[in-house]
Amino acid sequence: MSSNEKPTQDLVFAKELTNEFRSIFSEQAQALIVELTRKFRPRLQELLVSRKVAQDTYDNGALPDFAKETADIRNGEWRIAAIPKDLQKRHLEITGPVERKMIINALNADVDVFMADFEDAQSPTWEGLIQGQINLRDANLGNISHTDTKSGKEYALKENPAMLIARVRGLHLPEKHLLVDGQPVPGALLDFILYFLHNYQSRAEKGSGVYLYVPKLQHHQEALWWNDVFSYLEDKLEQPRGTVRCTVLIETLPAVFQMHEILHSLRHHIVGLNCGRWDYIFSYIKTLRAHADRVLPDRQVVTMNQPFLSAYSRLLIKTCHQRGALAMGGMAAFIPSKDSAENAEILKKVRADKELEFSNGHDGTWIAHPGLAPTVRDVAAKYLGDYPNQIHVSREQDAEISAADLLEPSTGERTEEGMRTNIRVALQYIAAWLSGKGCVPIYGLMEDAATAEISRTSIWQWIQHGKALSDGRKVTKELFRTMLAEEADVVAQEVGNERWQSENFATAKTLLDEITTADELTEFLTLPGYKHL
Repeated sequence: MSSNEKPTQDLVFAKELTNEFRSIFSEQAQALIVELTRKFRPRLQELLVSRKVAQDTYDNGALPDFAKETADIRNGEWRIAAIPKDLQKRHLEITGPVERKMIINALNADVDVFMADFEDAQSPTWEGLIQGQINLRDANLGNISHTDTKSGKEYALKENPAMLIARVRGLHLPEKHLLVDGQPVPGALLDFILYFLHNYQSRAEKGSGVYLYVPKLQHHQEALWWNDVFSYLEDKLEQPRGTVRCTVLIETLPAVFQMHEILHSLRHHIVGLNCGRWDYIFSYIKTLRAHADRVLPDRQVVTMNQPFLSAYSRLLIKTCHQRGALAMGGMAAFIPSKDSAENAEILKKVRADKELEFSNGHDGTWIAHPGLAPTVRDVAAKYLGDYPNQIHVSREQDAEISAADLLEPSTGERTEEGMRTNIRVALQYIAAWLSGKGCVPIYGLMEDAATAEISRTSIWQWIQHGKALSDGRKVTKELFRTMLAEEADVVAQEVGNERWQSENFATAKTLLDEITTADELTEFLTLPGYKHL
């Protein structure tokens, strides 16, 4: 099929379809894409404008708060629809991109859930995204397999694999390779339509539903948009209400003030909320960009022990359990080390992090590497025992968590070492992302878009407010550019000249410079980065 053909009226592909991809873009799929895009894209565009309006108020001195007009929802007696049996136990979840070998390995890991990610762990190349839909279709059918072309090793699903949940893209991301009426289809909508259409029957045959993670919501009206999208496609394909069940990531600062409202808006489709801690830190920086008294210190000291993050976790648990919903914990991004002493330290940090989460009342948690599973399983067993979850932990005796608690400034230094680490991490991640990899091991951590976002927005904010490093030097554009040049040389030596030349490091360096020294904050690095894919 050539790029200028119209497979369905007013639907245009900017890429040719391979025979394999044609199976994903069936006539039914194309018709649904056109129909749902026309119905829901205008409202989505209005919601994105509303985000900018809200941000303008924060930039002009306002702070996020609980909305007076929805107090009746927060104070009302209601609960979400009953959680399906196969979603009630989610002690341990692992995440990763929708790459075929990784899907098989993750589903075979000692975890309850694999979250297959079309979002922050996936570079949104056309080939990667659509091949990902094929991979997930095969995984749900149970016949996914893979042969490594280099080693010849074969991969196949074991008996009783983990539960598969797919994460769609955020509402802000377009799909530039697919146009309806001359405008890009929203990436989130495309991911959902294709995943639902190609998997609802195989899931139903197993007595299950179409299970999703929904990222980066900022307002309950966005949750209501998703609710209406879910209901519309359920009705269109004559499936019962609640065939779609989602977990919403609370990973933006505005959303933490809207958790009751988000649960209420999606009450027929939602099963829980998740502490997306890394994106939440990024959102704290981005939302409070104009507030000089809320500038964060080094990324390394912004842990869950910081008061604003501790309050966020505890409020999420209390809110979810009050409404009969699961409260999922955050990501342990560590990668096990082959050095036994170093690995012992890593596992000690992971154990402490998960002890805090489960003792607070979280129902499950995330890891980035299967090597962490035994440690986290041990912690989960200590707190949950035979219980599938901790919804019975109400936290009703807690002192009320205020807006001030959720906005509490963080203590800690801004150091030269922290700034240089931010530069190296952001540079390496952006280069990998531009090369088609969305999930990358860097310095012992599995990094995705969220951690790169923290790294570059921290420096941007330090520059904007003229903050000083611990040695007294003021952070300026000139200081950043000097460090960027020096750290780029360090990275070039680490990766070698061949990789530096072949993996978009020069483009990544230019992009990192542009977005870090710009006078206006770039909302998401993936938006200007997407132009290079």
